[in-house]
Amino acid sequence: MREAVVSAARFISTRVAEPIGLGDVADHVGYSPFHLARVFEQELGLPPGQYLTARRFERAKQLLLRSDERIIDVCNAVGFSAPGTFTTRFTAAVGATPAGFRRLPEVLAGSPPRPVVLPGRDRAGGTVMGTVRLSPAAALALGPDPAVYVGLFPKRVARGFPVSGTLLAQPGDFLLGGVPPGTYWVLSSALPGRAGAAAQLLPGRSVVGASSRTVHVSAQAPVHQRDVHLDVGEDWSTPVLIALPALASAGAQDRRRHR
Repeated sequence: MREAVVSAARFISTRVAEPIGLGDVADHVGYSPFHLARVFEQELGLPPGQYLTARRFERAKQLLLRSDERIIDVCNAVGFSAPGTFTTRFTAAVGATPAGFRRLPEVLAGSPPRPVVLPGRDRAGGTVMGTVRLSPAAALALGPDPAVYVGLFPKRVARGFPVSGTLLAQPGDFLLGGVPPGTYWVLSSALPGRAGAAAQLLPGRSVVGASSRTVHVSAQAPVHQRDVHLDVGEDWSTPVLIALPALASAGAQDRRRHR
């Protein structure tokens, strides 16, 4: 079953500009569309259609930073026909408009990421704490002084802004407060701390991890412990779309305080 999901994910990843559908992917792996959609989401945290969109946005990020193509051309190159739809969905997933993302290397050069805790919006809310550890392969891929981002998300996919999040100066303990009642995943990603802004926005290898189970925050159970183990992601893993360094830049903190 896992082999079929991996084959499906790789099939999708190589066809981000093509108008493929669930039936095409299901035919490729020899599963029914319904069964493939179910096992795919169980394994990767999102259905095949959303995985395709994530891969398209990952490719769009590369084109925005590594080429001077117009945004409408980037939109078309990754399989979108409507620039407005592309911009709206890209912004929701990445946390910046396509034009804003293209400007981020310059913005971050003057306002670099710094360790920070971004509590949730419920001041009387719950707390999630734990420890982030790196595998030897992850530590080797990141080099010295990795930047470790930890966040709470309603799904097992790092999309949009976290409910509560933090940037750690190194792997270790974290504490997320102000968490409103709900069910969340603890997701973490690490970036090479000594790399430039562009390399952090488009890391060569993803280093990611998730809690082994969800967190159910409630008035009756406000405090939870979840540890996270980070490892080098596979080539078919769900991409981390959020512009993580921008979440922890000094400029971003100023904007939040004035919202």
